Amino acid sequence: MDLSNLKPAKGSVKKSRRLGRGQGSGKGGTSTRGHKGDKQHSGYSRKIGFEGGQMPLQRRVPKFGFKNVNRKEYKAINIVVLQRLAEKANLDKIDPSVLAEAGLVSKNALVKILGNGTLERKLEVHAHAFSKKAVEAIEAQKGSVVIL
Repeated sequence: MDLSNLKPAKGSVKKSRRLGRGQGSGKGGTSTRGHKGDKQHSGYSRKIGFEGGQMPLQRRVPKFGFKNVNRKEYKAINIVVLQRLAEKANLDKIDPSVLAEAGLVSKNALVKILGNGTLERKLEVHAHAFSKKAVEAIEAQKGSVVIL
């Protein structure tokens, strides 16, 4: 046994149909492609969303709404979360990097502090935005607010 007398298993290799080789072959004429229309020609590929000539769904449904390219997306953090984090890690200063290490925000996220909950310790809070209620709660505990 060597490479010169290797053959595929019996019945595993089929001969391909030879199309378009005259009427006598039985596969001449339209060469199994049917009669007329785009699909009989080479290079045919149906457009994405084509529905046989019916108005496609993406053209039947109206456009609406708009996307504001200048929108700033903030990650909201309530002061109750800051209270828990400060107690757990014994912190007196909280900034986005501390929140990122705790897994509350991603490192590049813009952070907004909201006023839900109560704060019972003095904190220096650094963030990109604050609600009025959050600022009042932090300053009521003699803490400070720093806008980044």
